[in-house]
Amino acid sequence: MKIVTAAQMQALDRRAITEAHIPSLTLMANAGTSVVAAMEQIFGSLAGKTVVVLCGKGHNGGDGFVVARLLKRKRARVQVLLMARVADSAGDTKTMYRRFVRAGGASPVLACPSRAKLQTLLRNSDLIVDALLGTGLSTPITGPYRTAIDCINDADRPVTAIDLPSGIHADTGEVLGVAVRATLTVTFGLPKLGLYVGPGIDHAGIIRIADIGIPPSYMDAVDSRISLITRDETRRLLPVRLPSGHKGTYGHVGVIAGSVGKTGAAALAARAALRVGAGLVTVATPASVNDTLEAKLLEVMTVPMPETKARTLAPSGLDQLVAFTNARSAVAIGPGLTTHPETAELIHALITRLEKPSVLDADALNALAGRPALLAECKVPLILTPHPGEMARLEGQAAPQSVNADRIGTASRFAQQRGVILVLKGARTVVAHPNGQVAICPTGNPGMATAGTGDALTGIIVGLVAQGLNAWDAARAGTYLHGLAGDLAAASLGIAGMTAGDLIERIPHALTQVVSPLAV
Repeated sequence: MKIVTAAQMQALDRRAITEAHIPSLTLMANAGTSVVAAMEQIFGSLAGKTVVVLCGKGHNGGDGFVVARLLKRKRARVQVLLMARVADSAGDTKTMYRRFVRAGGASPVLACPSRAKLQTLLRNSDLIVDALLGTGLSTPITGPYRTAIDCINDADRPVTAIDLPSGIHADTGEVLGVAVRATLTVTFGLPKLGLYVGPGIDHAGIIRIADIGIPPSYMDAVDSRISLITRDETRRLLPVRLPSGHKGTYGHVGVIAGSVGKTGAAALAARAALRVGAGLVTVATPASVNDTLEAKLLEVMTVPMPETKARTLAPSGLDQLVAFTNARSAVAIGPGLTTHPETAELIHALITRLEKPSVLDADALNALAGRPALLAECKVPLILTPHPGEMARLEGQAAPQSVNADRIGTASRFAQQRGVILVLKGARTVVAHPNGQVAICPTGNPGMATAGTGDALTGIIVGLVAQGLNAWDAARAGTYLHGLAGDLAAASLGIAGMTAGDLIERIPHALTQVVSPLAV
């Protein structure tokens, strides 16, 4: 599903109106209907609940009046606050205001309420609807709208934002002075970029994308190289499990990982590869830690390799590791290897001799810091999975803040310059292709900000590659499944105490939810 800027969405709306001859009032009515449906899905029955709908004078406010009218039909107690004079409202908004008044009987519309009135009504509400400002906002918010947003946030009630939380820049996700903190955002037609980047991530809450009747062919024609990874797309990408299949059918993963004190990283990556469906997994690890790793892994094979005095992988094992990789369907390199100079030297040599699709993570990426040109010497498809700190080191930057300031641009430039699939981990993980395409993952949660979840992602992606997916498809599907498994763990355990192991145990459940959404 394509992700769009405000200008692209506005052009799409105009095309639907002028070429498909869909009346703008119909689009607005469809938008309002979708908001109420999403509210019922998230918050349950709306009957008897006190809902305050805050409307601006633009089209977003018109959507709000539709929502208010439909909430009345659901037997909610509705109060509309219009942050402008009725006479100043846009044409369609004024029309929807009149329809609400006709349908609502004595239901009041309070125009230009004071701060005290806002505070009282919002604090006494069950739910709040933000229909103040839409996607066209580009300057900092001041005056009554700023007051309204402050009062919404202070009320500490569930908030549904229409199309975009008011105060968020539709393209950058930046806060324009102040912004609504939404519980639910219902966005129309196609998702807006600002919901998935920058502070917009923290303000959007749950995101629902609503079909408001724009022809699919028009949306397909939008010139956007940024897309959202969806469940339906992930379902199409996943390998089919044939009744006649056996462990050899689903690939043999090789994992080159581990060192003294860091066998856990190797074990997590290996377990994740098995959980995502790989038929066989073997870990190559320093000889002296092999027994420790073997004790942790019942279903995974291990191979002891030559080691340094520091008990890390040694350059003397290069030929053995090359043979190891050649005997596997796909390889993951890096978790728990350490940055020991001799091990880094080994990684440099190994990358140039890889002959099977490979995922580089963690210390394999650290070994490339200052030497990314080595990637050009690799003959096979590479997937790199850095977190922002590793990405900064790969680019020779001082701090991850510079990466997070432009996650899409950073990932896309590196993928194109180095000819790799790049998975930039973090809030709304970004997957970049050498051809300039970028995909954003909507799954995942703060509970995944814990040790080992990156190793799990490495295992998931390499497990999918071993089953026959190409690098681009494996990176997108693997990232989505990783986040979904994390969401399932958070739903049952909460986010504060989640571990990477909790996520890995839920990979099969994530697969089931994607492949068979109705399965119990």
